[in-house]
Amino acid sequence: MKLIGSLTSPYVRKVRVVLAEKKLDYRLQVDDVWSKASEVGAANPLGKVPCLVLEGGDAVYDSRVIVEHLDQLSPLGRLIPPPGRERLQVKTWEALADGLLDAAVLARQEATWPGRSDAQRCPAWIERQLGKVSAGLKAMETDLGDKPFCCGNHLSLADIAVGCALAWLEFRFPDLAWRADHPQLARLLDKLAQRPSFVDTQPPQG
Repeated sequence: MKLIGSLTSPYVRKVRVVLAEKKLDYRLQVDDVWSKASEVGAANPLGKVPCLVLEGGDAVYDSRVIVEHLDQLSPLGRLIPPPGRERLQVKTWEALADGLLDAAVLARQEATWPGRSDAQRCPAWIERQLGKVSAGLKAMETDLGDKPFCCGNHLSLADIAVGCALAWLEFRFPDLAWRADHPQLARLLDKLAQRPSFVDTQPPQG
């Protein structure tokens, strides 16, 4: 399998962490979707990463679709439960984490995209997106409580999605200081950060 992605995308990192936790072999093709030389469009017409190219050449895209496929490839360390209430909880956590990221990415793009001047940027739009981030963090903190993991006593896709989202906030929004108001989430991230799958997929600094 070949995974097309960037080293800084939290969605790509989610897929890479799942690959590591499942101990699946793959080749990473680093691609910059903002570059004219980007090649991901040949596999994903949306021009987005991550994109997983299977051995037969078929492409799978959107991180949520990819990780569900990967979890089915091996019975080792199941990350998504079978159909039922627990599966619904795990997938809802993933949707919340990804939605938080969607808002944070939009806020960052509005604030930093070089295609706009400072006068063309919209502070109200940025504030609206960061409001979604704040609401997402509050909901996750409440739902996590004092549980060791998002959905109970074992690692699941929910934790991986949340961990990648929180780590990206620290990476791209170091001044957000979310830890002070969300100590349970901080505890979870610190625990996840010690796993080899997270250590080996840290984005490059700078």
